[in-house]
Amino acid sequence: MRITRCGHACVRLEQDGVVIVVDPGTYSDAHAFDGAHAVLVTHEHVDHFAEPLLRAAAEADPGLRIWANRSVAGRLDGLGSGRVTVVGDGDTFAVEGIDVEVHGELHAVVHPDLPQVTNVGFLVGDGDATVFHPGDAFTVPARPVDTLLLPVHGPWSKTGEVIDYAREVKARRAVSIHDGGLSESGNGLADHMLQECLQDIGTDYRRVAPAAGREPA
Repeated sequence: MRITRCGHACVRLEQDGVVIVVDPGTYSDAHAFDGAHAVLVTHEHVDHFAEPLLRAAAEADPGLRIWANRSVAGRLDGLGSGRVTVVGDGDTFAVEGIDVEVHGELHAVVHPDLPQVTNVGFLVGDGDATVFHPGDAFTVPARPVDTLLLPVHGPWSKTGEVIDYAREVKARRAVSIHDGGLSESGNGLADHMLQECLQDIGTDYRRVAPAAGREPA
């Protein structure tokens, strides 16, 4: 499986010619949908779910399938029977032979005065080649994760919590995502802290520039 970052929280996962796109939001690359077989959406916030863009992609490609939680699926009415599937914690499905597990229920708390929306994470792949996208939460899957797509920065987290989360997951490798709110200097500082604090548990943390390259999972 190969990982291509497409801006902020959006990634393309490719294996044996099958393309799965996770969280194409308003900050995503315009070509994120190119050749995609499936789209997985963790939650409804616009940096993860851009309804007009996803709807246009689905209308342009009748074969494109979408898996998301109920709140997201409810906003995609009219795409046709069987195009959008509602999933929640504990569900499993397959995309063209690639296994996917659903983990988690709620978005991390931003502030007590703000509503806590539903959030699901997706564990893609099987055996020793799994990739986990947690969305906006610190969900720890019940089984080992090979590559963790690590949300580096958001209004719901601080760097110490990100470090503790990565330490709890103990993935072989962590790849930066959800960093669109940081400057170049801010990303550099976060990278230094994550590399320093994760090397002792054997997690190889690295930053992959959006749309600049692909990483084997």
